[in-house]
Amino acid sequence: MGSFYVMSLAPAPSMAASAAEVAAPHGKSSAGPTISIHEFMFSPTSLTVTAGTTVHWKNLDPEPHTIRAVDATFKSDALDQDDSFNFTFDKPGTYRYVCSIHPQMVGTIVVKSAAH
Repeated sequence: MGSFYVMSLAPAPSMAASAAEVAAPHGKSSAGPTISIHEFMFSPTSLTVTAGTTVHWKNLDPEPHTIRAVDATFKSDALDQDDSFNFTFDKPGTYRYVCSIHPQMVGTIVVKSAAH
C-alpha cells in the first residue's frame, strides 16, 4: 500500500492594514480616512472629507508609487510596499492627484468646509 501525507496550511495573512497601523505610523493617533494603493489603483478613487482632515495613503503593491496633486498642492516621495503618506486638507476644494510613476492611476479628494 502507498503512503500519503496530510498537510495543514495556516491562513494567509490579511493584506488589509488596520486603521491604527496606517493612521499612526509613528505612534501618533488619528482618525482620518485611508486610501489603499493596490493593483495599480487608488481605493477609493474619490473621497469627500471636511477641512482639517488628514488623509492617509498606504502602498500595498510590491511596486513603488507616488501621490502628486495635479495643482502641486502636495507630493509624496516614492512609496515602497507598506510605506504611507499623509496630507492634511485645510482648505475646501477639489484636489485631483496622480501617481507620477504610473499616470493612469488617478484619484480625487473633495474637501468641504467644516461645520461650525
